Amino acid sequence: MTSYIIRRILWIIPVLLVISLITFILMHVTPGGPFDTEKAHSAAVTANLTHKYGLDKPLPVQYALYIAHALRGDFGISYIYQDRTVQSIILSGMPTTARLAFLAFVVAVILGVSLGTISALRQNSWADYLSLAFATAGASTPNFVWAMILIVFFSLTLHWLPTGGWGTPKQMILPVLALAFTPAAYVARITRASILEVVRQDYVRTARAKGVGARLIVFRHILRNGLIPVITVLGPIFAGLFSGSFIIESIFSIPGTGRLFVQAISARDYPLIMGTTLFYALIIVLANLVVDLLYAVVDPRIRYT
Repeated sequence: MTSYIIRRILWIIPVLLVISLITFILMHVTPGGPFDTEKAHSAAVTANLTHKYGLDKPLPVQYALYIAHALRGDFGISYIYQDRTVQSIILSGMPTTARLAFLAFVVAVILGVSLGTISALRQNSWADYLSLAFATAGASTPNFVWAMILIVFFSLTLHWLPTGGWGTPKQMILPVLALAFTPAAYVARITRASILEVVRQDYVRTARAKGVGARLIVFRHILRNGLIPVITVLGPIFAGLFSGSFIIESIFSIPGTGRLFVQAISARDYPLIMGTTLFYALIIVLANLVVDLLYAVVDPRIRYT
């Protein structure tokens, strides 16, 4: 187990290097720059700014310098917030983004597993059809569409909840639900398919024949074995919620890292784009590692060699 974890951690380094190279190339091949003349800078000012931030050097040199500084924990100074480092900007918005992603993750897992389990145990009933309808609608509807629907219904029509902001419980409800619906539908579909396969297994029929209680069968045999495929997708789902919340943060004016990422792209803030991209990539890699390790917790038969 220890050697497996060490190998996986060491693999993070080349993964982040490849992601940083791809991001760096895409930033510079995209038309426009952080100090274009369209931003009301004179030619002399633009030239001075370009020289100050090293953008007049060849691209390979720029990338090598960035990696050399990043390895020392220096991700540069933001072009937008010129008195703040990229690290401080990311750390300032990370707690808000993490809270939003965690709450949406909890709602998605509870809602998805509950609907999927009820749907499988009551196959071809009205509960099954209702769960399938939610799963289909949720999986095919982007989170920004859910955000608009929730705002129109709960804020503009019923006037129950605010349209934006973050901090109070009322302000958290709509963004959390908008972010959670799509992964909840995905979890519900996987849970239903997995549990339908488990309930047909011989050990479940044997437990029923021995007179084991229905509740004990569900929690000890069906759920424990049926949730292994669900755990497989929980890591990518959490990473997706963490890294994909920037649209929701922009819609609801949430001061998180995702909103900063959108602003960085609009302003061509190269250091902030690179920093947030590497930050989100690290979250995804670590989430996948945690999920792989959870396999052995759920199923003792799994061993890592």
